[in-house]
Amino acid sequence: MRFENREDAGRRLSDQLDKYRDKKPILLALPRGGVPVGFEIAKALHAPLDVWVVKKLGAPGQPELGIGAVAEGAVVHVDRSSEKWAGASDAEIDFAIAQKVREVEERTHRYRAGAPPPNLQGRTVILVDDGIATGETASAAVDALRLQGPERIVLAVPVAATSSLDELRPRVDGVHCLVDTLRHWAIGAWYAEFPQVSDREVLSLLKQARGFLTMPPPPLRADSESTPASQRAPESEISILVGNTVLCGSISVPDEARGLVIFAHGSGSSRFSPRTRFIASELQKRGLATASFDLLTHEEEHIDQDLPSLRFDVQLLAERLVGVADWARRDYATRGLEIGYFGCSTGSGAALVAAAQRPDVVRAVVSRGGRPDLAGAAISGVRAPTLLIVGARDETVFALNERACASLDVASRLHVVPAATHLFEEPGALEEVASEAATWFERHLVAPRTSRTRTEELDAIR
Repeated sequence: MRFENREDAGRRLSDQLDKYRDKKPILLALPRGGVPVGFEIAKALHAPLDVWVVKKLGAPGQPELGIGAVAEGAVVHVDRSSEKWAGASDAEIDFAIAQKVREVEERTHRYRAGAPPPNLQGRTVILVDDGIATGETASAAVDALRLQGPERIVLAVPVAATSSLDELRPRVDGVHCLVDTLRHWAIGAWYAEFPQVSDREVLSLLKQARGFLTMPPPPLRADSESTPASQRAPESEISILVGNTVLCGSISVPDEARGLVIFAHGSGSSRFSPRTRFIASELQKRGLATASFDLLTHEEEHIDQDLPSLRFDVQLLAERLVGVADWARRDYATRGLEIGYFGCSTGSGAALVAAAQRPDVVRAVVSRGGRPDLAGAAISGVRAPTLLIVGARDETVFALNERACASLDVASRLHVVPAATHLFEEPGALEEVASEAATWFERHLVAPRTSRTRTEELDAIR
């Protein structure tokens, strides 16, 4: 698993933390990097967000050498072995601690604008950061929080060093970590984008978090039955049961939706991919509902890090795509809509296999930079009109799509985006993909409009 950015990491973590929603938790983020992560979790749980300020304590004369940390309330956590190794005297250590205490106080005052810290007595506290390396700052934060009398402290981080996490587990009441790694220094390597977070961004996110608490909470996720479309947010986070597996996903159903497109992601990607979200938003503008589910669970993705076999298990992914389509046919907001698949990379192979298994359900398929060869012999059973989109500079994948297009025994077309590479990152390339896909789905997926409204059609089905 690799995260697009801190926001992506926060959204993924929120799936694991949804069980705390009825505990009315408070999110405390370690600034600065933990705040964007915490913001996404707070938004998903409709919970308050605040900061808990901790500063790393560097060795005198060697500030890059971490020997501990100082947290709010002048709580100090010092690694004594590192202190001895640094050769610092007690007086030097005391002076460094005093300096750091002042820095923590100044930063706390800045972030809270002079307001007092939140009352944590008897509360469920979810402590969030963007990653844990040595664990010194997290340890200082936990020590300081215990003094505030919370009912429980839950530690939530996207990635952490295994040894540090093992030391922290006995000291908290729950740990949620998507990736644990043997390397202390590799936190940033798990993010595609890992820029510095500014104080201005921290203050902006805290202000936004106070704002969304005044709005109604988002609907609870359900396993298979859904809330009426009129009660759905523009994009809802839900979980569904496919076989014995719970899949997490996002669904958006525009007013008067005219069809549903289900996304199948490629290896190493997720439903929070900016490319997927952009294309989905363009399809929604054309009156198409979109559903995007992670076809592997967090546990399976974790297993897949060492031996990436599940992400290439096209039959497994196809079975889950079929399950998503079957769910969509029962769901109140999407039943009655014609269904199409949009596959990316390895997800394209799974989409084609799933389409072959449900020829009476799947009405159109679009592939972006896909691996249709992974569908194998199943490609001959596809009955849905299929559009294969590939970049002109993605030579290997181009050849695979060219052969696949010739093998399809159905209406199909190969669309080549000039000068585009595999991820379609070139200016205008992704916009062309979205436009071609929308046109294809409108041609083969969307039923002619009737004089009845969408609500009237749903009532007729019922």
